[in-house]
Amino acid sequence: MPVIVLGLLGTTLAALALRRADERAVDRALTQQTTIVQQVVASEIRRYSTSLLDLAAAVGAQAVLEAAEFTAITAATDQQRLPGATGVSFVVATSTAGIPEVQRAWRERGSPQLRLDPATTSSGEHLFLILSRPIDGTTPVTGRDLSAAPAAAGALRQARDSHQVTISTAYHLLKDAALPPAQQQLGFVLAAPVYATSPSARDAGRFRGWLVMGLRGTDFLNEAISQTASDQVAVTLADATAQVARWTPNVKLDADQPTRTVAVAVPQRHWQLTVAATERLLPSADLHLDVIAWVVGGCLTALLAALTGTVLTARNRALRRVDDATAALREDITRRMVVEEQLRQREIELVGFAGIVAHDLRSPLARITGYADFLREEAAPTLDPVHRDFLERLYGGARRMQSLIDDLLDYATADNRVLSTAEVDLNQLVAEVVLDRVSGDGDQRPRVVLWPLPSVDGDPVLLRQVIDNLIGNAIKYTPPGADPSVEITSSPQDSGGWRIEVADRGIGVPDDQRDTVFTAFTRAAGSEGYPGTGLGLAIVHRIIERHGGEVGVGPNPGGGSVFWFTLPGTRPRAPAPALHRARRGE
Repeated sequence: MPVIVLGLLGTTLAALALRRADERAVDRALTQQTTIVQQVVASEIRRYSTSLLDLAAAVGAQAVLEAAEFTAITAATDQQRLPGATGVSFVVATSTAGIPEVQRAWRERGSPQLRLDPATTSSGEHLFLILSRPIDGTTPVTGRDLSAAPAAAGALRQARDSHQVTISTAYHLLKDAALPPAQQQLGFVLAAPVYATSPSARDAGRFRGWLVMGLRGTDFLNEAISQTASDQVAVTLADATAQVARWTPNVKLDADQPTRTVAVAVPQRHWQLTVAATERLLPSADLHLDVIAWVVGGCLTALLAALTGTVLTARNRALRRVDDATAALREDITRRMVVEEQLRQREIELVGFAGIVAHDLRSPLARITGYADFLREEAAPTLDPVHRDFLERLYGGARRMQSLIDDLLDYATADNRVLSTAEVDLNQLVAEVVLDRVSGDGDQRPRVVLWPLPSVDGDPVLLRQVIDNLIGNAIKYTPPGADPSVEITSSPQDSGGWRIEVADRGIGVPDDQRDTVFTAFTRAAGSEGYPGTGLGLAIVHRIIERHGGEVGVGPNPGGGSVFWFTLPGTRPRAPAPALHRARRGE
C-alpha cells in the first residue's frame, strides 16, 4: 500500500538524517577537543621554554657564576610550576685536555666534590653537568658527560649554533638509567645557551655553556592535558623518532570514530599529537537515535496501515500526527545540539582562562617573587631602612597577588578536576594541617582542640584544601588581642555518612548572610579589615558538592561560628584517642 511505502521511506530518511547528525556532532566535538589539546600542549612547552630562558639570562648576568648563585637563581623552580620536569642543570663544554682545569675551576667556585667523568666521544668535545638542581625528589647528579647521550648532545650543539632554545629528540634520560626498564620513560631535554651579559664580567658576551631542563614525556603529557582531555579523548605524543607518551582515560575508546593527528611546534622541532575519541566524548551518540527512529517510525507506519484499512478518513489526521512528532523530534535534537555547543564553548573559555592565568600571570609573578626574595636575603643588609621597607612592600604585594591567582585557579578548576578518590583518615589529615597552621612564632597563639575523627571516601588533596581553608579562616578572623580557638568534632549521620564541624571564636557571620557567604567573591560584614579574596568558602562549597556532601554555617554559643560539612563514610574504624590538643609554643 502507498501508505506503508511512504511510512517506511520516511522512517528510513529520518533514521539516516539522525545518524548523520550524530556523526557530524561527534566529528565537531573531536575536532574541538583536538584543537584544545594542541593549544594546551603548545602553551605549556612555550611556558617551559620561557622559564628556561629567564633562568639562562639570570645565570648569564652573574659576573662570576658560583654554585651558591646558581642555587639561589633556580630556587623558585619546583614540580608545581614545572610538572613533569626532572630538574635544571648547568652544562659546560671542554676538550679532553681541558678536563682537569675545568674540574679545578668549578671546585673553587663552590663544588668541592665535583668529579668529571668523561665519556668516549668521537668529536673530542665533552659536555659536563657542572651544577644541578633536581625538582623531582632525586639527589643532585653532577660530573656526567652528556656526550654519552647523542640526542641531548645534538640539542646542545644546535642551541649553541642557533643561539635559541632547542628541544632534543626523544631518548631515555641518563638520570633514569638506574631505574628498572618498566619504569623508564622516553623524555627530552630543553637546552638554552648561556652568554655572559654582566658588564663587569671578564668574559662579557662570550658563550659560557647551557642551561638544560629534563622532561619525562609521560609525566609532562599527563600533567599538561589530563584536566583538558578528562575522559573524553585519548592522546598520543610522538616526535620524529618514536611514540613518546600516551594519555588514556579509564574508559573505552570509540573504535567507530576516526582519529585526529596534528602537529605542534616546539623549539626547533615538531611533535605530533594523535587524538582519539572515547565513548564519553558525546554520550548522546550512544542513544542510537536512528534505531529509535526506525522503531518509532515502524510502529507509526503499522498503526497508520491499520487505521487506513479500518477508517480511511483517519489517514490525514494520523499523517499530521506523524509530521508533528517528527518536527518535535527534530526540534528537540536542534535544542540539544545548541545546548551542547554552549557547554563546549564554556569549557573552551574556562580552559583558555586557566591557561592565561597560569602562563601570562603566574610565570612573571613567580620571577618577581623569586628575585624579590633573593634581594631580601642577599641585599637587604646593604640597604637603608627606607629601601628595605620598599623591598618588603614589593615582596608582600607579590605574595598577595600570588595568593589571589592561586585562589582563582582553585575556584576555576574545583568543578571539573578529576577526583582521585581514596580512603582518607581525617585524624591524620587534620593533624597535618593543624601542625602547619600553629607552627612558628607570632602574636596570636592558636588553641586547637581535635576530637576523634572518622575515615571517609574522598580526594585527599581537595579535602586537605577544605580543612586548611576552614582552620585558616578560624585563625585569621579572630579579633585583635584575642588568641584564636578552634574545635573540630564529628558525628555520624543517619544516611551512613559523617558531619564534620569546625567551631571558632572569631568575628562570626551575621544571620542574614549565612546563605550567601559561600558565594564567590562574597565576604561577610565585619571582615573588611582582614586580608582575603572572598573565594575560600566558595572553593570549600564546590569541593564538598563534588563529594556528594553539603556545607553550611551556624552560630557558636559564646561567640564565633560553627562551619560544618558532610561526607560519605567508609568501614567502621577503631576508637581514636580521646582528645588531641595542639597549641602554639606547647
